[in-house]
Amino acid sequence: MISFLPVGGGNEIGANCYYLNLNGNGVILDCGIHPQKTGLDSLPKFDLLNDKPIDSCLISHAHQDHIGSLPFLIKKFPYVKIITTPQTRAIAELVLHNSVSILKKEIDDESFEFYSHDEVDLLIKMIEYKEYRNQFELNSYHQLKNSDVNITFYDAGHILGSAGILLENNNYKIFYTGDINLTDQTIQRKAKLPEEKIDTLILETTYGKTDSDLLLNWQAESLRFAEESNKILNNSGSILIPVFSLGKMQEMLATIWQLMQKRKLTTVDIYTGGIGTKINRVYDYNKYVVSRIDKEFELISIPQKDYYEISSPEDFFSNPCIVLASSGMMIKNTASFNFAKRFLKQKDSAIFIAGYMDPESPGYTIANSERGDKIHLTDFDEAAEVKCEIKNFKFSAHARREDLLRIVDKLKPDNVILTHGDDEAIDWVGSSILKKYKSIKTSDSRSWERIKNLLIA
Repeated sequence: MISFLPVGGGNEIGANCYYLNLNGNGVILDCGIHPQKTGLDSLPKFDLLNDKPIDSCLISHAHQDHIGSLPFLIKKFPYVKIITTPQTRAIAELVLHNSVSILKKEIDDESFEFYSHDEVDLLIKMIEYKEYRNQFELNSYHQLKNSDVNITFYDAGHILGSAGILLENNNYKIFYTGDINLTDQTIQRKAKLPEEKIDTLILETTYGKTDSDLLLNWQAESLRFAEESNKILNNSGSILIPVFSLGKMQEMLATIWQLMQKRKLTTVDIYTGGIGTKINRVYDYNKYVVSRIDKEFELISIPQKDYYEISSPEDFFSNPCIVLASSGMMIKNTASFNFAKRFLKQKDSAIFIAGYMDPESPGYTIANSERGDKIHLTDFDEAAEVKCEIKNFKFSAHARREDLLRIVDKLKPDNVILTHGDDEAIDWVGSSILKKYKSIKTSDSRSWERIKNLLIA
């Protein structure tokens, strides 16, 4: 018997965590935290696992919404075996240590049991790592008959180390996409998929509701970005780009530098900082062992200034510059949030949005505003007038909705479980699958009770 249980993130982009029981072998897929929630509400519903066998936790990649609650899982179930790709393990050490300080600043909840840097060090030592396409076996602690599971990681094309996960139990095949991207970026090449037919596909739906006509490919969007940037920079303005420290920072930094080298973009100072610069080094270190567009390219070769070394954010406006600042959604008290307050007041400067914004985030408010609007970045902030230029770009590290359907075309699953998307995204992907394939059974995770312990084989 094989069953599926969403523990978090089934109908949203955050706290992703899914449980599979494969004939008594309990496998957790991802263990994230929700960036827009606090305290216990930000974690997956771990209590749903209390009466279940749990043997292993497989992490698809190191974004916080897929790995951030791993220390809390290990506190509750300390015997669980954790396995990632080598690159995800290296990045996990950086992001989990970074999150220790962030969580303590952001969360005022006595019921929330924090973890320490020492505990992160121990957790990292526990993580086993496996290369792409290197099949390995997961054995159940309970040594039940027919419970052994073979695992293979496939490059998901999302960020460094990201993996789609193939699970095989008694000839039954399940493929979990994690966050997957089927188009090249500037550094990262597109995903690779299994060649064989899959029985059950667990599919992300992030861009399910987004019209793909609005999504240019990375190279075409880069040229549009350069054109709009030059208007600002050549008028003595500066540009703030909120980015995720992992993935979007590296891809945008490489994109901007390549545009400058090709004389498509005015050459100005580039500001970066924080954990993103440490992750740059992990990208460089792994350049020969993962699939990349240019294996000789190094992020460290790009001239950069540290925005933590400036005396005041007003320094950004003394000369034109581009600032790549985290967080990607401009969460309160982060660098991008604090810098945005200054940029909003500058009529010659701009804030360029480079990717997805959670509807509850300050970044979403800014992305959907224009000059002259008065906006509240949080419920506690006074209204601020938007004086700068606001531009939206789609530098996507997720598959477009047609690409999601192509995954279904290629893998030919009997069952599809839709995750990692809002209602509209899940509805579009689900209805499109049903229109094309009458025989495929689709399920989603919007009703916890309805899908609880979904029997899939």
